[in-house]
Amino acid sequence: MFTCAIVKIPCKNMVNGISHANTGKPDYALAVKQHQNYIRALETCGLEVVALDPDDSFPDSTFIEDTCLVTGRCVVITRPGAVSRRGETRDVARVMAGCDRPLAEIQAPGTLDAGDVMMVKDHFYVGLSDRTNAAGADQLEKILAPHGYTVSTIRLRSVLHLKTGISYLENNCLLAWGEFLTKPELAGFTVLPVHDTEAYAANCVWINDRVLVPEGFAKTRDMIENKGYETIALDVSEFRKLDGGLSCLSLRL
Repeated sequence: MFTCAIVKIPCKNMVNGISHANTGKPDYALAVKQHQNYIRALETCGLEVVALDPDDSFPDSTFIEDTCLVTGRCVVITRPGAVSRRGETRDVARVMAGCDRPLAEIQAPGTLDAGDVMMVKDHFYVGLSDRTNAAGADQLEKILAPHGYTVSTIRLRSVLHLKTGISYLENNCLLAWGEFLTKPELAGFTVLPVHDTEAYAANCVWINDRVLVPEGFAKTRDMIENKGYETIALDVSEFRKLDGGLSCLSLRL
């Protein structure tokens, strides 16, 4: 169960963030409102939320998940694959230094975005992508092993991050879309298949028996609720324009 979340308020410069979506620049004022609603949803799930100040030096910094992997036994500061994002880790490292868990960092030549990392109990699946390389995954495995964790990799074909296409909803239940429906590495899960028309909804977040889902994807939401989960739907349209999803917007402890 989670007790705390760390978020980073969107900065005005987010309109110049990295995007492959080709859906226009985000509306900053609307993004701030959507982020406030996201915080309220985290609080509804029983989390104390720590909000870090915006930083115009890093347009994509509201996607704080990529900068840090938080586990129950240690914390790993990442080395983002996008060069423009590497400075984002400084503020997060300062905050996490006060955490009651050992702290480690990914070093060059390794790259690792935590959006490419999915935790399932004591095992971590790492997506090898344009943002996360084999050296980063190898370093993560060496960091986590002394804490009793294991790591395996999944090579990605078409998505930005591993968690763009899959979300672990606990109880061996996996939300999955596209290439992940046929990955042999995921054969042991109970898979909830996301329809191609709702691909964006493959990124959801399980928090203390509730699931945050993006608003506007009724098929996926119904499928999750039919498995017995309570859902909270959130409009994150402006973050979608920057290739971001619900999991990207927080670190959950």
